[in-house]
Amino acid sequence: MDKVTSKKQIFELLKSVRNRKISPKNALSRLQTFPFEDFGYANLDYHREIRQGVGEIIYGQNKTPCQIKNIISNMLNNGLKNILITRISQKTADFLKKQKIDLEYYSIANLAIVKRNKKIKHTGFIIVAAAGTSDIKISEEAAITAEILGNNVKRLYDVGVAGLHRLLAHYDIIIKARVIVAVAGMEGALASVIGGLVSCPVIAVPTSIGYGSNFNGLSALLAMLNSCANGISVVNIDNGFGAGFIASRINKIGRS
Repeated sequence: MDKVTSKKQIFELLKSVRNRKISPKNALSRLQTFPFEDFGYANLDYHREIRQGVGEIIYGQNKTPCQIKNIISNMLNNGLKNILITRISQKTADFLKKQKIDLEYYSIANLAIVKRNKKIKHTGFIIVAAAGTSDIKISEEAAITAEILGNNVKRLYDVGVAGLHRLLAHYDIIIKARVIVAVAGMEGALASVIGGLVSCPVIAVPTSIGYGSNFNGLSALLAMLNSCANGISVVNIDNGFGAGFIASRINKIGRS
């Protein structure tokens, strides 16, 4: 018996009960099917989309190519699609493609999408701003995540405070955003500057880019946490995915 893994399937199941195509007892049996499956090395959460609106995301780092392949295959067999994999290497992506898996790989962000849902409508307006070219890797993780989840994204790269005019040149665009993701290493000042210019929420992403006293992003993290600008939230160091996901949630408020 197929698992119920989406809100759409629940809705169709309830309609079938109403139309007497399936008995309440059989419907209950389908709904009671375990919402997760234990594979020893992973517990696949098939009901994540029902609870949160987005299916389970696969964190690829330190997983073997075979583990990732098996996780993907089981998700696909249970009707899941638009499967996002973060922190995945080119080598693993190439392996998965050889297994005939419908996968798109973004090498800069080390991110992949399996069986992309091309019917998702893009909405709103998110800006991803990177202080320097060295921050683009994390910025792309945020931008691509947001795009895959159905958001319009504008990228502003190399607009850090060392040359403030580069950011201000885009002021007319910046003030139209519903959410801004500010990505910066070094002293992490970009988030504070943007936060002082706009009325929309700003999500600050500290990166591990910087010299020794940057402490692999700790200086940027502390600077962003201590920002005097209002309306700024902060994710963990190098967590572009987390920023893109939160930005999507904010951007879609009131647009369902």
